Amino acid sequence: MTKKLFGTDGVRGVANIPPMTTETAMQLGRAAAYIFRDGNRRHRIVIGKDTRLSGYMIENALSAGICSMGVDVLLVGPLPTPGIAFITASMRADAGVVISASHNPYQDNGIKFFSADGFKLPDELELKMEDLIFSGKIDSLRPVASEVGKAFRIDDAVGRYIVFLKNSFPRDLDLKGLKIVLDCANGAAYKVAPAVLRELGAEVIPLGVDPNGTNINAGCGSLHPEVIAEAVKEHRAHLGIALDGDADRVIFTDEFGNEVDGDHIMAICATTMLKEKRLAHDTLVATVMSNLGLDIAVRKAGGQVVKTAVGDRYVVEEMRKGGYNLGGEQSGHLIFLDHNTTGDGMVSALQVLAIMQRSGKPLSELAQVMVSLPQVLVNVRVAERREIEEIADIRRVIDHAHEKLGDTGRVLIRYSGTEPLLRIMLEGQDKYQITELAHQIAEEIDRHLGERKKVKG
Repeated sequence: MTKKLFGTDGVRGVANIPPMTTETAMQLGRAAAYIFRDGNRRHRIVIGKDTRLSGYMIENALSAGICSMGVDVLLVGPLPTPGIAFITASMRADAGVVISASHNPYQDNGIKFFSADGFKLPDELELKMEDLIFSGKIDSLRPVASEVGKAFRIDDAVGRYIVFLKNSFPRDLDLKGLKIVLDCANGAAYKVAPAVLRELGAEVIPLGVDPNGTNINAGCGSLHPEVIAEAVKEHRAHLGIALDGDADRVIFTDEFGNEVDGDHIMAICATTMLKEKRLAHDTLVATVMSNLGLDIAVRKAGGQVVKTAVGDRYVVEEMRKGGYNLGGEQSGHLIFLDHNTTGDGMVSALQVLAIMQRSGKPLSELAQVMVSLPQVLVNVRVAERREIEEIADIRRVIDHAHEKLGDTGRVLIRYSGTEPLLRIMLEGQDKYQITELAHQIAEEIDRHLGERKKVKG
C-alpha cells in the first residue's frame, strides 16, 4: 500500500496547508490514541515540539485529538526530537509525538511518532493510522464524561534530558580546557545544548539560541556550517558544533574552520570503537549516500560497512535487525544505540568530544582517518514524480554517466522523501568529470520534470 500522509520521516508540509493543518493533526492524534490503547488502564502520550510559530496550533490540535479518545497528554514544550524519544521511554508513556520539520524553514512543520520504546513507527503502523483516518473507522468512537483524557505539562523535561545527555559522556572525563562554538539553529536545543557543554566544563560560545518562532534554521545551524567556521576562527576555538532545528543531526568544523561531516564523524567513531572492541559485530551501518572513502577507512581498521536506503529510520531498522550499535548518514544523523534510540545531535557531539579528550588529538587530526572521494550532489525541483526508468532521454544520459565512470565511481538518483526534489549524486576520482556528468543528467531531468533549483558540489 502507498502512504498518503506519511513520508520517510512522518507527515510534513507547509503549516496550515494540507496535510499540515489542525484538522489533520487532530485526526492523527485520534488515530494514534486508538492504536496505542491496549487495555482499560489510563494511557499517556508525550507531545514535544521545536520552536516554530505553527507549533502552538498543531500542539493544541494533536492534544485535543488524543484527549478526545480518552488518552492523557504529557506536554514537554520545546525539546529536541531525541529528547522526546528519551522522555517517552523514561516516563513509560505509550507513545511520543514530535512536532517539527527538522532542518526545513519555519514555514514548514511536521508530525512524527515514537512508540513506547522510543523507536520510530514501522510502515505498518503508519499505514494503519492512515486507514483509520481515511476510512472514518474512528469517527463514531467518542468517550464521554470522565472517560476523556487530560493534558499535563511536564516542567522538568529539559532537566531530565540534560542529565541523560551528561550520562552518555564518560564519567572519568570532562570538557575543561575546550572552547567550543555551538550553533543551535534557533531550534529545539537552544536551552539544552549550551547547558550540557557548560556543565561538563567547556567554554561555550553560543549561536542560534534566540528563537522567535520564525528564525529556526534561518542562515544558521547544520545547514550553514560556514557560520560556525567563521566563529571558530574568530574566537580561536577548538571546534564548532552545529545542530539542526530539532537537534537530531550534527555537523562539526575543526579548529581551522574546515567542515567535518557525518561520514567523517562515523569514520572517527567506528575506527575508535573497533580499536576498543566496542563496535558490535565490527560493523557500521550507513546509507547509499555515504562516501566510498568511509568504506575504505572502516575496512582498513578491520571492520565493514553495511549500506541501507536513505533515511535514518532505515539505518535504525538495519541496526536493530543485525544487532549493530553505530550507524548514520552523511548529513549528520548519527545513531549510537548504546545511548539512544534515534539520531541525537548532542549524544553524537559528546562521543566525538570524548574521543578528542581521551586521545589528546584535535579534530583536524582525527578526521584524517578518512579521505573522501570527490562527490557532487545536484538537486532538481520537480513538478511531478515519475519513474525515471520510464523516460528514455533521462535513462540515456544516466547510462552514459555509468559508462564513463565504470568501476571507478557511481551514480545515485532518488526522490527526496520530504521535499519536491530529485537528488542526483555522482562520485568518482575526477571532480571535473562527475560535475559535468551531474549537470548533464540534471538538465535532462529539468527538461522533463521541472526546474533545477540548486547545485552543491
